[in-house]
Amino acid sequence: MSFWNTIFYVLLMCLAGMGIPIMATLNSSLGIKFESPALATTILFAVGVMASSGYLFISGSMPTSPFQQPIPIIFYCGGLFVVFYILSITRVAPKFGIGNTISIVLLGQLISMTIIDHYGLLGAPQNSISIQRIGGLFFMIVGVYLTVRRF
Repeated sequence: MSFWNTIFYVLLMCLAGMGIPIMATLNSSLGIKFESPALATTILFAVGVMASSGYLFISGSMPTSPFQQPIPIIFYCGGLFVVFYILSITRVAPKFGIGNTISIVLLGQLISMTIIDHYGLLGAPQNSISIQRIGGLFFMIVGVYLTVRRF
């Protein structure tokens, strides 16, 4: 991978990460206004389906023969995790705070990705845990604690 591809990916993922607290704030506010986190989540996904469908057709990335090989059912279940995440964050963020909520979500993501990478789960490339990774997780835990702690 070239240096510029790496820079592009880092910037793109940073931008995507910046969108998560914005989405959480918007959807939490929508859930409060409707008095229904479930309705706010449904609207979020409806808008998301329209946007992703538009991108699918405009980008021309529709596969010509998507079902040439059997795909295990587990790979279709990612949406369940997204629904759980959105419902949870829409319900919790107004009470716990966006910063606290996102910080704890980030910690959960780091723990999960470490386990997935270490064992190469769900088709991910295997990347064994190391002392540096454990140290990084420790500092992230400290960072999350310092971020959410009220002085």
